[in-house]
Order: sequence, then C-alpha cells, then structure tokens
Amino acid sequence: MTTARTTEPRTAPGDPDPARGPDVAAAPRASWPRAAVTRAVAVTRAVVRRALREQPLRARFAGADPIGGGGPLLEVRDPNSFHARVGTHGLVGFGESYMAGEWDAPDLVAVLTALAAHTAELVPAPLQRLRGLWAPRRPDEQRNTPDGSRANISHHYDLSNDLFALFLDDTLTYSSALFRGFPASWDLLVAAQHRKIDRLLDLADVGEGTRLLEIGTGWGELALRAAARGAHVTSLTLSREQRDLARERVRAAGLDARVSVELCDYREAGGEYDAVVSVEMIEAVGAEYWPVYFRALDDRLAPGGRAALQAITMPHDRMPASRGTYTWIHKYVLPGGQIPSTQAIEETARDHTRLGLTRRDGFGPHYAETLRLWRERFTAHAEDVDALGFDDTFRRLWTFCLAYSEAGFRSGYLDVQQYLFTKEHRRSDEGLERP
Repeated sequence: MTTARTTEPRTAPGDPDPARGPDVAAAPRASWPRAAVTRAVAVTRAVVRRALREQPLRARFAGADPIGGGGPLLEVRDPNSFHARVGTHGLVGFGESYMAGEWDAPDLVAVLTALAAHTAELVPAPLQRLRGLWAPRRPDEQRNTPDGSRANISHHYDLSNDLFALFLDDTLTYSSALFRGFPASWDLLVAAQHRKIDRLLDLADVGEGTRLLEIGTGWGELALRAAARGAHVTSLTLSREQRDLARERVRAAGLDARVSVELCDYREAGGEYDAVVSVEMIEAVGAEYWPVYFRALDDRLAPGGRAALQAITMPHDRMPASRGTYTWIHKYVLPGGQIPSTQAIEETARDHTRLGLTRRDGFGPHYAETLRLWRERFTAHAEDVDALGFDDTFRRLWTFCLAYSEAGFRSGYLDVQQYLFTKEHRRSDEGLERP
C-alpha cells in the first residue's frame, strides 16, 4: 500500500478547530433579517415539523412520539438548539447541528436519502419566494479566480494525505469507481477504480506516444496508468500535498521520464496535446468559469484530439436555486464548488468551443456504492483519525459529508457522467462565444 505523507494536524482530539468549527461550538441566536422571516425559533419549529411530517421518515424530538410518514428515524436530542440553527442558517445549520451532536440517526444515509429525494418540498413555497432574504450568499473570496481556486483546493485536498489514505483504497483514487455489479465490496474497489480509469483512457484513445494532459491530478493513479500505456503525461494540480505524493508515486514506479506533475492552474497551461482527461474537476471550477474551463480544453487539444471527462451532475431545473447559494458543503468541505447539469455542460461546450459531444454515459448508482465503502472505511478508522489530530467534530463533519453525498446519488438527485468530446479539425473560431 502507498504510504501517504503526514501533514501538520489542524487540531488536537477533543479541542474544536477554531478555523473549522466556530459556528458549531454554540447554537446561534436568531438575527435580522432571518429572524424576521422565520419569526424566531417558535415559527421555525412549526415550519420544520410541518415539513418533516410529510417526509418518508420518522422524526423524534427529545424522546417524544415520532412524527412523519414512517421510515428511518431522525433523533433530535436538543430541539431548541436544532431549531435555532435551522432557523438562523437553514440547511447549513442542519449540518452544523449534526456536527454538534444535537441530532443523529441510526441509519444516517437513509434519513438523508429521504430528505434528498424531496429537497424541493422541504421549504414552503412562501419562504422559497423569500429565499433572497434567508439563504446565505457565497462569500466573494470563494470565487474561483486563480488565487481563489488555490485557496479553495487547498482547504480540502491539503488536509492530510494520511487522512485520505485511511478511507481510500490503495490507488488513492478520489472519484467514482465503476463496478461490474452490486452490492460492491471493499476487495473489488481497486479493480473498479482501474476499470473507471481505463475506460476514460480508452475513450481518449490514449496509447503509445499519446501526448496527454490531465487536469486534476488527484494522487496520480490515472497518470501512472496512462504512462504504463506509453503515453507522455502532463498532470496539473493546485494541491501541494497531492503533487508531492503523486511525484513520489511516479518515481517509485520508474515513470519519471513519462509523467510530469505540475502545480499549475488549468488557465495557465500551455502546449498542444492529443488528449485531455479530467476527472471530477469541473465541480470545483465554479459556474462563472465553466466557459473558461472548456475553452482551455479546446485550446490545449490538437485538431482531431479527444477530451474525456468525468463529472458529477444535478438536475438542470435545480441549478438556478443552487447557483450563488452558500451551502454546508461550501462552508466546510469544498468552498467555491458548483455541480453542473448535463445540459449546462453540453451547452457550454457547444457555445464556447469547437468540441463536439460524441458520447455520454451515466452511472450514479456506482458512486453511491463507492461512497458507502469510503464511509464504512472512515468509520472503522475513527481511532486513526483521532491519532492524526482531528477531533470528534471533524469526524462527524466527514461522516456527514460522505453520507450526504451518498444520499444524493441514492435518491437520484445526483448522477455521475463520463463524456467524450472530440475536437473538429477546423481552426476557425467563427460563431463561438468567448468567455
């Protein structure tokens, strides 16, 4: 197994990290204008309980009789703090309340799946129309400018290589695997990750002598497999921790002459390539930069080149509500991110590039199984997470993140796609919209 490099822990066990959890340590007080909208905690309680009564789950508040339509149990241990957080910060507060231990669930994924399947119904229509008043907006510093992207990526991927190694398989691949069948099991995960990677490389026609650009290195497994085919790989990342470990893995494999791992923004890349591969990178680009991202793919590809992408997607009709909204994921996990729809991806490529869509395949259930395996592994290594210097609040954060993501795929709200785009041989930019 590859040994990941240890980074300086951000907190000691039992001591909440002030950089990550200042809003978890104590329940908030209602404030203007949110208090005006929710009419304080009492109104929040009524709104929340009415919403939960109509969901396919059971919600029990401090041992009282459960409410809801039946199904998995959501156990609220501290109703006052729970309602204060939800009333003040909405779904961000819902996640913070879990981090604080104010609610829990015997089957967390089942509860979150039930909620994800009815996301549009959780907030009453009158409050939806007032969304601009109560929904927090994304901070300007999370915009994915070149500097902002470096900070956003570092926030997540530079946590600790050893932390990721606790729950990822030996390939250190941090994206959906592709299984032969279900249910998936841990011993099949390495093969399933290689199957996913090999399919992308096949789509991009990567072989002996291929000049390949990879946007988003991860910890280097795709670059290694491409080089083993005889390709010459330039791989770009904004994470110093990922770059350093990927380089170590390349050296250990004796592939230094074929793989270059660079700390470089996709917007700053140069050169011409036969193929570009980018795995679950577009989610970190930000909607305002999607045209720039696709132009970069187009500009780097030689005429006749192929771009193979893997992307998480969401329903197109939900994108307007999500664009600009500051979510729990933005605050604690992936700042600056935005999940696209298939329509948004295809329209952006059509309007801003010479790339033609050749193929698209969805495999969302495979991501649900991948996330389940990661979550179970993370839970089993709780003591090792503590030993790395991360506290209980941090472990609950990551448990919630993995379960929340799995629920998105199990409910069908999220999907994952593999795309193949090919670049037309014409060089004219006539008719293309420049970002």
